[in-house]
Amino acid sequence: MDITHNSVRAKRPCAEGFRWFLRNYREGGDYQGLLDALVADGRLDDAVWLLGQFGPTDAVLAVDSLDVDALVFAGTLVVRGNIDVAGTLRAGRAVRAGGSVRVGRALVSGDALRVGGNLRCDGRIEAAGGIRAEWGIESGEALACGDDLRAGWGLRCGGALCVAGNVTVAGDLAVSGPLAAGKSLHAGGDLDGADGIRAACGIDVGGAIDCAGHLEAGWGIRAGGTIRAEGAIRAGESIRAGDEIRAGAGYGVFAGLNVRTDAWESSARVHARRRPQGLMSGCWEEAAGQPA
Repeated sequence: MDITHNSVRAKRPCAEGFRWFLRNYREGGDYQGLLDALVADGRLDDAVWLLGQFGPTDAVLAVDSLDVDALVFAGTLVVRGNIDVAGTLRAGRAVRAGGSVRVGRALVSGDALRVGGNLRCDGRIEAAGGIRAEWGIESGEALACGDDLRAGWGLRCGGALCVAGNVTVAGDLAVSGPLAAGKSLHAGGDLDGADGIRAACGIDVGGAIDCAGHLEAGWGIRAGGTIRAEGAIRAGESIRAGDEIRAGAGYGVFAGLNVRTDAWESSARVHARRRPQGLMSGCWEEAAGQPA
């Protein structure tokens, strides 16, 4: 696809960026070539802006490995080995790596993000499609995913974690901001949230849950260890902990919010080592099935 000065002008670019274009591409030129030239000249933000204006292409860049300062590619990026980008990596469509991925500033994929090893970005990670890493995932800032997210090891997020689909993490899951899952949330280890945690469906954790805000699930909540929140604990169905269930001071524990009260005994059970303080709804199992 060729880019002309009229097509760029129609997008209302900034004055400085348009002057650069007229100096270097007065007669227009290839779309990807223009993106590469902007990045090479240190105008990364302009390259990102241009991609946002003209959108993705069907081009495919396939290489054995990738080691660059920055890259803005309009199509699909396929790397058979490792990806190492010091600054920003942005693709108009999917990013697939057979090995590990390390990015310094930001990693943005216009479709799915697939990694055969470890995925690490010191800044934010964003994918319009799903994210899957066979090893662990580390994000220094926020992480946003437009479909399912899966990590073969643990996941650590330095900001908000927003996933449109399911979250599946084989190990520990630690989030420094709010955590929102559009479907279910599963972690094989501990779940540690520095803010609120919410899943539209269920929450299933092999270890303990430690939540600094409200803990909410549209279905049930289950943990192998303690379930603790500094706010309220709310579940549409049952709540089960291998140890204790503890809400924050002045807050309650609510089970069965999405089922009829006459179905609490089968669908809104609350199980823990001892009856939670502030249990407001649900059927406490160790109390002979009597409603709380």
